[in-house]
Amino acid sequence: MLETGAVELRHAPVLLAEVLAALDPQPGKIYIDCTLGRGGHARAIAAAAACRVIGIDRDPAALAAVRDLQTVHGQLGDIIEILAALSLPRVDGFLLDLGVSSPQLDDPARGFSFQREGPLDMRMDPTRGPTALELIRETDEANLADLIFELGEERLSRKIAHAIKAAEATLVTTLDLAALISRVVPFAEQRKSKIHCATRTFQALRIAVNGELDQLARFLAAVPDLLAPGGRCAVISFHSLEDRLVKQRFRDLAWTSSLPPALAAQVGERTEAVCEPITRKAVVASEAEIAGNPRARSARLRACERTAAPNLPSGAPPSSRH
Repeated sequence: MLETGAVELRHAPVLLAEVLAALDPQPGKIYIDCTLGRGGHARAIAAAAACRVIGIDRDPAALAAVRDLQTVHGQLGDIIEILAALSLPRVDGFLLDLGVSSPQLDDPARGFSFQREGPLDMRMDPTRGPTALELIRETDEANLADLIFELGEERLSRKIAHAIKAAEATLVTTLDLAALISRVVPFAEQRKSKIHCATRTFQALRIAVNGELDQLARFLAAVPDLLAPGGRCAVISFHSLEDRLVKQRFRDLAWTSSLPPALAAQVGERTEAVCEPITRKAVVASEAEIAGNPRARSARLRACERTAAPNLPSGAPPSSRH
């Protein structure tokens, strides 16, 4: 358990039993937890079988807190380079637990939450990249509105962006930004919503600061080449933007041509699935888990297994075919 200032950081691994069932760890195999956090999932995988587990995280604080596992400082979008540096051409399993971790969210100094005052930072790796405040100041109003709409799915994005840019010289902390948004969003709208009116804007800024969707897309593109036949990939997402990317990618990898095999080969369409789904639909947390860990409420787990088929040909199926 790690402390940052006066904040005691706790982490309960989400959907732990479901993750272990999806990955099915086997002795002698190699598994990569690409979002290590405080190591709860990784330790459970290691305990489930006599296997090798490597944890990757972009947050130095997470790596410092996990000293009993092999760890790498890096981000999941660089998975090809990371595995090459480890001399691992293929592995037997990947786990992604996306989004901000509980310790990051609970530490006001990281600036992810508006529950307590902290700097407008939001970087998962505080050693590099612009902070949320720097992003706000470097982005014009129109692009900021687009960012809040696309990454936060906030329908009042233009109104919020206008207010942020008008007051950006006075914005310093998370509470400054949350209070500003509270003044902008009509009270009637706030009463109807189940979430705080600043939630979507904070989500959008965090995703943008950390390039989260780009990192995920790069990882998903690399998965077929990096999984050994029989290897599995399990992804836990917490909002629709992430889940949509994972769902579509897994569908694409499972796609096969409806043409007769000989004709499909002639036109360059795939006759064998690259990956088969393990979860037919997203797996969600039980009521018992949600009661003990409310942050599990929005968790969605999807998993697939690599087949022995070759990777996608150049004529990969467009998403519109699904």
